[in-house]
Amino acid sequence: MIRRATILAVGKLKGWPADACADYAKRLRRHFPVETIEVPEEDMNRRSPGEVLAAEGDRISRRIQSGSHVVALDRERGKRHSSEDLARRLGALGVAGRSDLTVVLGGPLGLSPEVLDRADEAWSFGNITLPHALARVVLLEQLYRAVKIERGEKYHW
Repeated sequence: MIRRATILAVGKLKGWPADACADYAKRLRRHFPVETIEVPEEDMNRRSPGEVLAAEGDRISRRIQSGSHVVALDRERGKRHSSEDLARRLGALGVAGRSDLTVVLGGPLGLSPEVLDRADEAWSFGNITLPHALARVVLLEQLYRAVKIERGEKYHW
């Protein structure tokens, strides 16, 4: 299993998504350190989509720790995993010595090509488009669920 997780996301959460993410991060911290790094969202009204992605991508790239296994969340190119598959994947990363995990979530326009190229792998939560705040909640819930599955513990909501 992983030993450390960093959630690297564009934008600052407010309201119930922030509360939900804080709850899941607290639960995960019983098993390993979890850090959330939020980089500012670029103003889409003042810059072109390419400029927005480049600026956000630069902010993201500067915050990725050397040696971390980087996962990009990408609806189109990412691999879909069941909860059980995700638990096995995280377990395999730990066995392979890749126990420092960074998961990157983009803003409304997604992630820059540079960030996607930098990632070691990409995951998807399916064909639907999720608001990035909700995607972050789903990510943390799935990481928590994977820990519970890997440990053989029951998980009920």
